[in-house]
Amino acid sequence: MAVFTCEKCGNKVDTRCKPKKCPACSETGSMCKVEAPATPPKKGKK
Repeated sequence: MAVFTCEKCGNKVDTRCKPKKCPACSETGSMCKVEAPATPPKKGKK
């Protein structure tokens, strides 16, 4: 999953693939990928 933010209105969308247009303001081509908030590293073997 990735978070995409609209450059026009700042609406955030958490989805698998890049939206063609913003669901909030319907601006086409303004969705840009934002790095997801840092998740704690997975704990494997110690």
